[in-house]
Amino acid sequence: MKQPRAWQRMLSGRRLDLLDPTPMDIEIEDIAHGLAFVARWNGQTIGDYAYSVAEHSLLVETLFTAISPSADAKWQLAALLHDAPEYVIGDMISPVKAAVGPGYEELDQRLTAAIHIRFGLPAVLPLAIKKQIKKADKISAWMEAVHIAGFTRAEADKFFGAPDPAMLENLQITLRPPVLVRGDFTARHNALIAQC
Repeated sequence: MKQPRAWQRMLSGRRLDLLDPTPMDIEIEDIAHGLAFVARWNGQTIGDYAYSVAEHSLLVETLFTAISPSADAKWQLAALLHDAPEYVIGDMISPVKAAVGPGYEELDQRLTAAIHIRFGLPAVLPLAIKKQIKKADKISAWMEAVHIAGFTRAEADKFFGAPDPAMLENLQITLRPPVLVRGDFTARHNALIAQC
């Protein structure tokens, strides 16, 4: 019996095997392009543009840097790439991930490891770094929920935890065309790589 196709051709020409990804088949341009077109919240947000995973990733990296101002550039890069597998597997809301079960998590972990190795990060991040990235991710989710996804503050507090108001100063949710977000994501990646 013929095995189903488990790879996807990327715009770079790379062919990424989703079940056995290798770092050499991963390019930042493919990640940036894919994430700029993947909508957070299944697209259920206000505005003329979807709030993309790429835009979310830029915000999470900004928040991570505010939480951990002395963190090395490689950990800032890890924060920027925290949802990178979604460039090929899409973004699922948490209730769907829970319903899909451990298969989704295993796929995500394999892709994450390959992406990390490709860009000089450890396949598995240190727990302390993962926790700080998760904290930034939850603050970002709270902001998104309240500002563009229709949640009340009480609902967002319940699901994501109330953030320290100081963390929100000078930050805003931005909805922009994918081409602009893609460019900013790639530029931020390149700046962080240059510092690593």
